[in-house]
Amino acid sequence: MRVTCLLVLALLALGGCTQESQNKFGRAVQNWTGTNGILEVYAGDKLVRRFLKIDKLSTATATDGKRDRPYRYGYGIIDENLNGVADANEKKVYFEFSDYSTSYIFYEDPR
Repeated sequence: MRVTCLLVLALLALGGCTQESQNKFGRAVQNWTGTNGILEVYAGDKLVRRFLKIDKLSTATATDGKRDRPYRYGYGIIDENLNGVADANEKKVYFEFSDYSTSYIFYEDPR
């Protein structure tokens, strides 16, 4: 009964939030639970880089914490041979990419 009441109160509070607040909450839940993401980076129509097993992409925040910076970052296994498989010799790396100039696709691994 107590859990049900807390759940109802949480849903009511979320319903009164702005769309941006709801989006931030949703991203926080997704960041907490994680995903099995894939990031593909393109030069024109050619795939030039792929990262596998990404838990999340984060948006960089200004030092004062009041505004976002125009790039995202994360950690993933670099797929050096672009075969879509995390091979034994491929390592987990940190990466950054610009929101303005990078053509990319981020999606959850369907496997």
